[in-house]
Amino acid sequence: MLKVGDKAPDFCLPSHTEEQVCLKDLLGNWVVLYFYPKDGTSGCTTEAVEFSELMPRFEAAGVRVYGISPDSVESHGKFIRKHDLKVSLLSDPTHEILDLYGAWGKKKMYGKEFEGVIRSTVAMDPKGVVQIAWPSAKSKGHAAAVLEGIKELMG
Repeated sequence: MLKVGDKAPDFCLPSHTEEQVCLKDLLGNWVVLYFYPKDGTSGCTTEAVEFSELMPRFEAAGVRVYGISPDSVESHGKFIRKHDLKVSLLSDPTHEILDLYGAWGKKKMYGKEFEGVIRSTVAMDPKGVVQIAWPSAKSKGHAAAVLEGIKELMG
């Protein structure tokens, strides 16, 4: 997982609208990337809905928010429509960016070990430097914690 002070690796990923979103184009803004396992699961839905509910406050503070998972662009579109989400979702089916950001690794569930997305979040300043990192995030209440953390840093 990236740590505070790390320069965020550049990336370009397709959004749910099939538009390419590249970090280099987002510089000049605060950026939140939250990494989540799967569209439509209960925890991921809770997290996406909470980020969506807070989007007006993120936008008012000049913060761009993106969710990233290995799900397809089509899956993201269905997820957004089903839950009327306001957050942009990016598709990383090869796990390349998830891996670069330390959000892909070994997990345990029900006694089994497997590789998958580690629910985590990074917040970057306008220069692309990580200012806050949540290496292991809970779905419920996380969006509010991210917003508060960024607002504290912004003063």
